[in-house]
Amino acid sequence: MSKDILDCRGLACPGPVLRCIERLKSNPGELRVRVDNPAAVENVTRLLTGKGFAVTNAKAGDVWTLTAVRDASAPAEDAGAACCPAGAAAVNAALNERTTVFITTETLGHGDDSLGGKLMLNFLTTLPELGSRLWRIVLVNGGVKLACEGHPCLEKLQDLAKSGVSVLVCGTCLGFFGLLEKKMVGETTNMLDVVTSLDVAGKVIKI
Repeated sequence: MSKDILDCRGLACPGPVLRCIERLKSNPGELRVRVDNPAAVENVTRLLTGKGFAVTNAKAGDVWTLTAVRDASAPAEDAGAACCPAGAAAVNAALNERTTVFITTETLGHGDDSLGGKLMLNFLTTLPELGSRLWRIVLVNGGVKLACEGHPCLEKLQDLAKSGVSVLVCGTCLGFFGLLEKKMVGETTNMLDVVTSLDVAGKVIKI
């Protein structure tokens, strides 16, 4: 098993995730990754967990070392699609019916921020009307503030997450605004996940 350390310190998003994906092509049974920010810890952990690894981490100073060991009991990735093309077609059809909402700002529209804040709250309140088509909400730039402690829109996002809507919050953006510790809903994400979320959705609503 590969036990060498993949040093991802100093890499901007989505660098650590992309390097892990490249290393996984050699199919290691064990992988150790070194990162230097909380967003990278979350992103790499989520990636490796989704690939069938059990992940633990240890912190020394400002550096985390993540140890990922492949879980033999985990199902092989995309196994169903590989052995059953009809199953893959059904998954693709389902994705085509789903909508990603891409929110890039804290307020809705331009002209007055107070009005824009109220409109954003109304927008999130109305999103459940999309029903099962509403698949994912992606928050980047100022939009990440909606997911943070004390924001008027937080409760609406939490309600959406509880209903099964996936909420992804840009880790780089949280770090830029100093909000990593204040995020109260959703998964900290990276640009690879953002691009994928926009690509596989049947429809994208950009705010």
